[in-house]
Amino acid sequence: MKTKLMNLFAFIAIIASTVACKGDKKNDTEASAAEEVVEAPATAETYVVDNATSVIEWTGKKPVGQHTGTISLSKGSLKTLDGKIQSGSFVIDMNTINVTDLEGDEKAGLEGHLKGASEESQDHFFNVAKFPQASFDVTGISEKEGKMYIEGNLTIKGIKKNISFPATANTEGDVMTLTTDIFTINRTDWGVNYASKSIFTDIGDKFINDDIELKISLKAKKA
Repeated sequence: MKTKLMNLFAFIAIIASTVACKGDKKNDTEASAAEEVVEAPATAETYVVDNATSVIEWTGKKPVGQHTGTISLSKGSLKTLDGKIQSGSFVIDMNTINVTDLEGDEKAGLEGHLKGASEESQDHFFNVAKFPQASFDVTGISEKEGKMYIEGNLTIKGIKKNISFPATANTEGDVMTLTTDIFTINRTDWGVNYASKSIFTDIGDKFINDDIELKISLKAKKA
């Protein structure tokens, strides 16, 4: 009887954790088929992304906790006309996956697992040896309830999907800053399936949430 009660409590805890995570999704994106990339007018101004001060912050969650980290860009640019973004493209250096909530061997171990540093873990997450870069290309800019939304093709592990997320852009002199709200993607849309309960239904409570929270902070200077 005691064992049955313990199993019941464990099951309830897992369900409660899953429901809570679903309810906490921030700006949940819906990945759809890739769309045509927009071209800016010839008169548009170009802003080149400063890789040293631009960063993508990420958060991955599981029933017993979460991990946080960053990824850097290798290059990127935005084009504007009359102060409004017209187009843009960015290349993400997957070799720069960084874990910020751990130190020492634990930090190195998780970073290696995410990158697929060993033969065993090579394709668990991002298989950086095979796919050293990810990218994002703007396909449109829209406005919803007074908020700018950037639409674009996100390519990870060679899989290209269109997503949309809210962002704020400001220009002072020759410098533009662009900051997104925290938004959520489903990693399995890009074939990142390791320990996904939606893919592997028999893993019990040993799963990692499909959702990854992202926040992009860019600084770019007029070319």
